[in-house]
Amino acid sequence: MNENYIELRTRSTFGDIINTYFLFLKQNFKAYTSLYLRYNAISIILTLICSYLLVTGFMGLASRDFRFGIGNNVASEGYFIAGGIILFLIVFITSLINYSFSSAYLAEYANNRGVIISKNIWKSIISNIGTIVLFIIVGALLYVAYLIVSGILAFIPFLGMLIQYGLSFAMTAIFGLTFMSIFSRKKGFSDALSEGFDFTFANFWRVILFGLVIGILNLMITFLVVSIPGFIIGIYAYFSVESNVDLATSTLASLLFTFGFATFLLSFIYTQALSQLAYGILYYNLYELKHNIFLQKKIDEIGVNE
Repeated sequence: MNENYIELRTRSTFGDIINTYFLFLKQNFKAYTSLYLRYNAISIILTLICSYLLVTGFMGLASRDFRFGIGNNVASEGYFIAGGIILFLIVFITSLINYSFSSAYLAEYANNRGVIISKNIWKSIISNIGTIVLFIIVGALLYVAYLIVSGILAFIPFLGMLIQYGLSFAMTAIFGLTFMSIFSRKKGFSDALSEGFDFTFANFWRVILFGLVIGILNLMITFLVVSIPGFIIGIYAYFSVESNVDLATSTLASLLFTFGFATFLLSFIYTQALSQLAYGILYYNLYELKHNIFLQKKIDEIGVNE
């Protein structure tokens, strides 16, 4: 047992759930991030390639003087399109990895009282790969339906916007809670999805407020990380304008913009994984509130000891 183990299966108040999330990150940040980087190596490589292609293609189109190959806009458009395709792959692959890895990590943490065995996480992901892929496909269809509904709601002033935000947080919660159901309870696709919907709408306001708080905190993390390359790019752009340097054709500008865009994508990907950790902690709380299994187990143990 890990001496810093935090019991997640408790009937906690809303504030206690938030505190548990931060306490968990404080005690497990290094171990979690280290393992996260190993599982996201492919995603990180694709992100760097995507950033280079998108920035290079965009700047080539902007300057109409493509310096990294053929001297026309055809090459620039090709780089830009290739970057867009890779960006789509990144979103799909990282969604698959982040939801699966964070859910499996938290399930391993809870089941082994804080002791993380890396190979067990990998085995858990492999054993559930069919359910995961099926849910990703269905999730993509749900997201398309959400976009259609959001487009309709956009015509309703203010109230439509509030409903859009509510649906967005509800969708995120359903995804997060369903994945935790898959990994923590070994449920199949239909049972896990049903539990995800049940937990979300049975505790709607708690789930929505939780998503709002976690979303704001993760957004702050993203801005904090991006502010570093943003500051560097801002200083460079200021002096470049003063020196009449054409940013669209500058090799150094391309490298800086690539670095900045890659940093933004990587920070966004990482905060997505952190969000799933947060929903995993919320899942254990909601499960205990409904089923009261862990508390009953403790009560039974007291009776046996006596």
